[in-house]
Amino acid sequence: MLKFLAKGEISKGNYEDDPMEPTMEDTVAGDFGLINKLDIQCDLKTLSGDLTESFDSEEKKKGKSPKKGASNEFIQSQDIEEKLGSGEPSHPVKMPMAPKPGKGADLSKPPCRKAKEIRKERKRLKLMQQNPAGEPEGFQAQGEPPSLFPPKANKSNQPKSLEDLIFESLPENASHKLEVRLVPVSFEDPEFKSSFSRSFSLYVKYQMAIHQDPPDECGKTEFTRFLCSSPLEAENPPNGPDCGYGSFHQQYWLDGRIIAVGVIDILPYCVSSVYLYYDPDYSFLSLGVYSALREIAFTRQLHQKTSQLSYYYMGFYIHSCPKMKYKGQYRPSDLLCPETYVWVPIEQCLPSLENSKYCRFNRDPEAVDEGRSKDPDRLQVFYKKAIMPYGVYKKQQKDPGEDRNCPAPPP
Repeated sequence: MLKFLAKGEISKGNYEDDPMEPTMEDTVAGDFGLINKLDIQCDLKTLSGDLTESFDSEEKKKGKSPKKGASNEFIQSQDIEEKLGSGEPSHPVKMPMAPKPGKGADLSKPPCRKAKEIRKERKRLKLMQQNPAGEPEGFQAQGEPPSLFPPKANKSNQPKSLEDLIFESLPENASHKLEVRLVPVSFEDPEFKSSFSRSFSLYVKYQMAIHQDPPDECGKTEFTRFLCSSPLEAENPPNGPDCGYGSFHQQYWLDGRIIAVGVIDILPYCVSSVYLYYDPDYSFLSLGVYSALREIAFTRQLHQKTSQLSYYYMGFYIHSCPKMKYKGQYRPSDLLCPETYVWVPIEQCLPSLENSKYCRFNRDPEAVDEGRSKDPDRLQVFYKKAIMPYGVYKKQQKDPGEDRNCPAPPP
C-alpha cells in the first residue's frame, strides 16, 4: 500500500523465482530488508578470512603483492575492513571470469561455485556491512579491527511497529492520497448521508463481483438492512473515546473516491469488525488485510484513551470455510469455547477443529459456564427499547395484548 501511494508501484504478487534469492544484478548497496528476513548461521570472521586468503593466494601466484585495486576478479578485502567501520557499502563480489577461448580450466584457481552459493555469500557480505557493535557509524576503538558480528540490537534491523507503517508520512509528491474517514451509521449524519449513494454503489459492485450475487439481491433495502440498520444506539460518555460508542462505517477514500468500507461496532470493551466491501479493481492492494491492520491500529489508538477498550473482535471463525478461516492468520488470537464461554488460544483449538466441525475447546472436563443462570426467567432481556425479565417477555409473546404493560424504557 505504501509503495502504491508513494510511487504508484503495484506489487507483482507471485514470483517465478524465490523472492528470498536476489538475482546477480542486485547491488550490494541495495535494500537490506531482504537480509533481515534470513536466518543465516555462519561465522562472519571465518568468511572474511576465507575471502582474504583466496584473494591473497591468487595475487601471490601471479607474482604480485596484494593491494587495493589490484584485481577485478575477487572482492577486495581491504575495502571490507575500511568500509565496515563507516557503514558504507563495499564493492560487490566479483567471481572469476570464464576461461578465454582455447584455454581450459586453471586447476590452480578455486573451483567454480554454484550461483546459489554465490548469492548466499553476497547476503553474508551485506550483513557484514552493518554496524555490528551498535556504535555510532565510523566509531572504532583504537587498535581494534572492525567487528564483523551483527549487532544484538540495531535499530535499523528492528521491524517497524504497525503504527509506524500505517501512519507513515508520504512525500509531498506522492502519486496517490489515501484518507480514512470514520462516519457514524445514521442518516441524520450529514457525511453519512452525502456519501450513501457512492457507498451503496460500491457495495453492489463488490457483492456481484466477489460473491456473484444477482442484482435483485443487492438493492438499497437489503444494503440498509444488512449494514446500515444497527441495534446499537450511539453514546458518547465522558470517559469513552472521542468518537463515542455505536456503529460506524470506516470509509477508505483514494484520490477522492471510495474504494473500501469497513463496517465496525465500537463497544466499551472492543472494536467489532462486522463486514468489509471494496472495489474489486483494487484487489491488488490486499484491502482485506490492510483494513484489518488499520482496524487493529485504530483499536490500539482507542485503548490509549479508554483503557478498558482493548480487544479486536473479528466475528465468527469457521475452520472449514476459506472465507472465514483467514481470521486465524492474525495472532495472538483466541476462540470462545461454545460450552464454558472461556477464551482459548487458537493454537490449542486447531487440532480439534481438524477432526470435528463442532468441539469443546476447554480441556477441563469438569469446567462449566461460570456465568450461567439457574433461573432463566430472571435473565434481563432488551425488547422494544425496554429491559424486562425473560419470564415477562415470554408471557408477552403468548399474549401480545399485554404489551401495553411493558415496563417503561430506562431513562
